[in-house]
Amino acid sequence: MSVLRPFKANDLFRFNNINLDVWTETYGITFYLTYLQRWSDLCFTQESPRGRLQGYILGKAEGAQTEWHGHITAVSVAPEYRRLSLARNMCQRLEFASDEIYKGYFVDLYVRCNNALAIKMYEGMGYSVYRRVREYYGNLGVGKDGRDEEDAFDMRKCLSRDVAQRSIRSNGRDMIVSAHDVM
Repeated sequence: MSVLRPFKANDLFRFNNINLDVWTETYGITFYLTYLQRWSDLCFTQESPRGRLQGYILGKAEGAQTEWHGHITAVSVAPEYRRLSLARNMCQRLEFASDEIYKGYFVDLYVRCNNALAIKMYEGMGYSVYRRVREYYGNLGVGKDGRDEEDAFDMRKCLSRDVAQRSIRSNGRDMIVSAHDVM
């Protein structure tokens, strides 16, 4: 049985099997260390009984007032460990911390609009599309249906503090904003 544990700085030297994936964003070491220093309670890794890293999640708390929330910056599982609910378990841990420790209204994440598998997974975990962010990942040309393939969906899941569920909407796929509006 694998173990979900806090992400440690030395894990950065052991997670190539996870990051060598077309969907996984890879950042500089300073980026990871900043997260570990500022939001260590929102960063976890899943480790196999033999000590191999299976996946990780990096999160942070941000926003103000009713926009105060937990944010999933990265969640990735090594290909050989997918379909074992590891991503779900890591997201649930981050959601719990965002709710109980940070008292956020919601948890959000950004996912490429053309990453249908991830979108389906997040929807199965209770996330819904809040808005589409044009060229969030850059402008690489026009994709399917005349939309840039590097758009992102801002997906959100309400936490207990958002009793009125104001942080979600039913027509999120129709709400299109510029990347400049969210950065």
